Amino acid sequence: MTDSAVESEQASDGTSETETLRVGVVGGGFIGTAVGGEFVEHEDASVVALVDIDESVLEEAGAELGVDDASRYTDYEAMLDTETLDAVLIGTPHTLHYDQILAAFDQDLHVLCDKPLTTDLDDARDLVERDAERDEVLMVGYQRHFYEGFIRARDLWAQEDREPRWITAEVCQYWVDRFEGTWRQNPDLSGGGYLYDTGSHLLDCILWSTRLTPEAVSASMDFIDDEERVDGRANVTVRFTNGATASISLSGETPCMREDVRMWDEEGAVTLDSQDWEPNRYVEIDDESGEYRPKLARTDRQTKVEAFVESIQTGEEPAATALDGLRVTAVTEAAYESAKGDGSFVDIDPDDVRLE
Repeated sequence: MTDSAVESEQASDGTSETETLRVGVVGGGFIGTAVGGEFVEHEDASVVALVDIDESVLEEAGAELGVDDASRYTDYEAMLDTETLDAVLIGTPHTLHYDQILAAFDQDLHVLCDKPLTTDLDDARDLVERDAERDEVLMVGYQRHFYEGFIRARDLWAQEDREPRWITAEVCQYWVDRFEGTWRQNPDLSGGGYLYDTGSHLLDCILWSTRLTPEAVSASMDFIDDEERVDGRANVTVRFTNGATASISLSGETPCMREDVRMWDEEGAVTLDSQDWEPNRYVEIDDESGEYRPKLARTDRQTKVEAFVESIQTGEEPAATALDGLRVTAVTEAAYESAKGDGSFVDIDPDDVRLE
């Protein structure tokens, strides 16, 4: 990676000029084209290379992202070795993320990786440690960090006299039938089932908004495969070091998408509701106001790519860090361990997941 992609240079007229970030897209599926398209639209970035193992996907995504035939690859390492890149977008199945991030680290590249960061807690620990020694940015693609509702909730719970004590949350969608036969229901690629897919976002928004430190997880699951590795439904209970609990219900068998989160303390609650992937509605409840429903910006919010590029240019911490990713992986892995056992609580080391 060259420094020119992340630093400003002096143009001939003496003004400051930012070099274009050269991005390689890893995976030509939904994330690769949707988030890759955000790079195409960004004035300080350009998609210059693409890799996918499926040549038909490669051709279609390459055309959509405007990548030349010569810069389309079926081998990830070949793309890294051949192309002059500053960053990669990783939009591949979950279990591939760790090795692909390491390969990008070896090339000193910035990395925007779709969720989850990894499907293995030791791998997540390793990435957090390595990332702390790097100057480049590693960001996880948890987009709810840009939704005003969750930002308001995070700001509320950051107040000295407010701390959530009781959390309930649920998410549901038409997932089981929709993704039958795809990699999302192949645990060797997905890491699990619905909890590791859409459920990852729900766990993240709770952990990120509250800043609480999880210490133990209990879960029950309904599996859709004979090996009992792919959950279609799950109920997860998280205990936190401050004595708070979160009760989380997830179903991939409903005819529509709904997401509901309630975070209570002794003074009241924050509630966030969403349907059909729209940004969440925000309601604040307390003794004086009863219900307060502020108007939220529905579309005027930062995108993943805007936040990623800004972090590179400013040197500020990215919106969703490697530690955020580790915290989600720790809770997720503990939930699967509990559900595949007798449902007893599985401990999490607080030192692993405590925010600095």
